[in-house]
Amino acid sequence: MRVATFITFLTVFPVYAGEIVAFSTSDFDGADIVIVGEIHDDPTHHQVQADIIALLDPTAIVFEMLTSDQAMQITSDTIKSPDLGDLLEWEANGWPDFDMYAPIFAAAEDAKIIGAAPSPEMAAQAREDILAAFTDQRFGLHIPLDEDEQGTREQGMQDGHCGALPVGMLPWFVDQQRFSDAVFARAALEAYETFGGPVVVITGNGHARTDWGMPVYLNAASPDTHVLSIGQITTRLDTPPYDLWRVTPPIDRPDPCAAFE
Repeated sequence: MRVATFITFLTVFPVYAGEIVAFSTSDFDGADIVIVGEIHDDPTHHQVQADIIALLDPTAIVFEMLTSDQAMQITSDTIKSPDLGDLLEWEANGWPDFDMYAPIFAAAEDAKIIGAAPSPEMAAQAREDILAAFTDQRFGLHIPLDEDEQGTREQGMQDGHCGALPVGMLPWFVDQQRFSDAVFARAALEAYETFGGPVVVITGNGHARTDWGMPVYLNAASPDTHVLSIGQITTRLDTPPYDLWRVTPPIDRPDPCAAFE
């Protein structure tokens, strides 16, 4: 039985209902699929993901960052290799330093590694037509968003891109986010149906959201599957869109909007 080493520096903050400082097995009781969000370039978030994996000993780990072809390159030998990041062409695909994610793979042990990212061909098709690229209607991707949610999400896309997006492109950006959520949800559900639970999903906080991320599509396709979503955020919110969450100090990074000035 592996022992998890948890980061506990958040004890200086008051804890609210749903907010977690350090996780225990009771937090995951009955969970079939556990989605653990992250800010991609925050190494503390990846260490906590590794800690959760060590605690749960999942049957499978689903990565947003990997395609199925990449995941197939991970074996009992290669997962221990110091060159795993190079083998996966990790940073060449635009992800932060592989060393941040290495603890997750080190904790994986016997878990099946699943790549959730669409193939380049599927992604290219989705850029033209998401419903042609993803035809499985169990997940509800074909159902249009209501007007309020569509508007909120378009504004969120604009804000997240420093106000630099052409207004006419905003619906397309929302569609691409929805497509990714549905694709990741299907990969997680297939992993659960194939290997049993618990399955852990490693993904960005946006995909972990319970109001419009992966949990929405999982619930549409398999309402009896118990999905638990965890967010790792840097701003305390009244009602974060997660089942559980932890608040971490923001890391130092360049202003992403400086390039648009």
